[in-house]
Amino acid sequence: MALRCTPRPAADGCHPAAHAGQRTASAACRPRCAHARRCSADPGRDEPGRRARARCRLRLSVAGRRPRHGAGPGGDLVRPGSPGLLGPGPGRRAAPAGEGRRPGQPAAGDAEHGARAGRRPRPGRDRGDHLVSEVLIAVRDELVELIPDLGTGWLLLALGPLLLVAVALLTAGRWASPPGRRVVHVASMLAAMLSAVGVLGTALHRPVLAQPWIESLGVWFTLRADGLSAPLILLTAVIGVVATSLHLHVPPPPRPADPALEGTTPTSPIPVVRATDVPGLASYHACLLLILLGSLLAFLAGDALLFFIGFELVLIPMWLLIGRYGDPASDPRGAAQRFLVVTVVGSSLMLAGLLALATATGTTDLALWAQQGPGALDRSTQIVVAALLLSGLALKIPVFPLHTWLPWVHATAPTAGSVLLAAVLLKLGTYGIARFVVPVVPTGFAFWAPLLGGLAVVGVVWAGLACLVERDLKRLIAWASVAHLGFVVLALATGTQTGLQAALFGNVAHGLVSALLFVVVGGLKHRWGSADLAVARAAVREVAPRLGVGLVLGLAAGMGLPGLAGFWGEIGALFASWAPAADRPEGWFRSFTVVGALGAVLAVAYSVRVLREVWTGDRLEPRVPDAIVTERWAIGLLGALVVAVGVVPTALFAVTAPYVAEVLAR
Repeated sequence: MALRCTPRPAADGCHPAAHAGQRTASAACRPRCAHARRCSADPGRDEPGRRARARCRLRLSVAGRRPRHGAGPGGDLVRPGSPGLLGPGPGRRAAPAGEGRRPGQPAAGDAEHGARAGRRPRPGRDRGDHLVSEVLIAVRDELVELIPDLGTGWLLLALGPLLLVAVALLTAGRWASPPGRRVVHVASMLAAMLSAVGVLGTALHRPVLAQPWIESLGVWFTLRADGLSAPLILLTAVIGVVATSLHLHVPPPPRPADPALEGTTPTSPIPVVRATDVPGLASYHACLLLILLGSLLAFLAGDALLFFIGFELVLIPMWLLIGRYGDPASDPRGAAQRFLVVTVVGSSLMLAGLLALATATGTTDLALWAQQGPGALDRSTQIVVAALLLSGLALKIPVFPLHTWLPWVHATAPTAGSVLLAAVLLKLGTYGIARFVVPVVPTGFAFWAPLLGGLAVVGVVWAGLACLVERDLKRLIAWASVAHLGFVVLALATGTQTGLQAALFGNVAHGLVSALLFVVVGGLKHRWGSADLAVARAAVREVAPRLGVGLVLGLAAGMGLPGLAGFWGEIGALFASWAPAADRPEGWFRSFTVVGALGAVLAVAYSVRVLREVWTGDRLEPRVPDAIVTERWAIGLLGALVVAVGVVPTALFAVTAPYVAEVLAR
């Protein structure tokens, strides 16, 4: 039976004059199929003129710039019926004017909106912001038109290849003819790439999969993406492709400072050992894919039980990566055991908080928790539940003083393991706070927010001081992660729109920057034989400039240099801390701002120290090979994203804005 589609009438308020001098009308003004996709009943199916449609989207008609149909009074990105990447998505209602803002905050169309009291508005800046927003909307619309809406098929494509290939690789040892190392590597990369395509479709079209799972307990198998999870699943997809492409190395034996002592000539390069045929290579790549699967499952989960399953699914594969494939010189078994114990304790505390919420609300649906949670729990219960959730998630982030396990684990894990741990797994902790604590138990979170913010800034300064004296380069990057995530936690603790936006932005920025640094540092460790900064080595700018450029870019972003990804999250956290929410102690948070600014200065100091000792170096020998093909493309991809996110932060802020407005409106 053929599906019959009824064309929709032209959108209200569409005037022919708005398209003067153009061959076609914009997509918003053309009659479209009622199923919101192209079909035989769509009059615009075979119409040419993509450039004309783009001109309509950018509002560059002959008569001048005209208000875009469906835009709010202030030209908001959130439009009724707009697809998901930059708006609420198909079938979702955009908040009307005046809704979704804090008491006393002017509406988007008010004359005072966007300008402080006593200051004149800046029309030039507003026009620039609106132009960037329109460009992003145009790009989004083109992607939605080019990429078909497969519904829940995008979710299956995002998760299915990871599961199937991981199971196949785990059972590869039982095959009659085990696959070769190239087959294993290519299969792992293809699974990650297919999953990345599915993640992109999920972020664009925002499908929802909801099926009864455990009916006796009222548990549903629900997967969805929103403004909070969409940036993180995109980050996970990018990091997954990078991690699976990196070779598994066997570290060479440590070399003395003077290579002549080993009977080698001063110009002999240190070989790059790419032992991709080591025993257990299939299990290694299976662990990488299972970590990606668990992370995506946790970020997409619409049910608390499903989130917990994804949260726990990443533990055992990461434990195997550290214990079996870690650096033998760093006691991999001890590091793996420490990681497992700490994460299990954190999971237990978090599970206790989740069970308390499920008991109080009578459901495990996260959407219902956000609606019913604040009213279903009294103040004392919220304080206890928030303490359980924050304690468990703080171990995962980690927050000072629960951070002691992280430097050891990073120094031991293989390069791909460090990339996944820093860029993806640590985000499960901050994501949990933004998903469970902030919207569900706001009163309890406000009670613990001063303590959480204080611990965060202490961690920023403590980690910065540790970086000034740390000799191991991988440990130094791990300490820097503690400092950067401290800014994210501080931003969450402020309870303001600026703080929540800065925290969500800082999550993505830290993921990109830390992944870039660990790719570079892991490559240097394989070439040097160790990551000890006390050993005098050749200048990276002379012998390995490609690796050196990646190191410079990563450290510059870690400093918070304007124009790079690390700037917006840190500066936003400090601004939010200076003006916290009304139920936060303003004096305490302003003191946190001063301490956090000191931590930012320390970041510059230890970054310059590393550049002085590694980028410039103390000698010209021994020479090491530069980045290989997989390292070059990983550094290029991550470096480009670090610059792009820093130059066009609106692209990320626009994705998270609807979720932030919805949370603060409750």
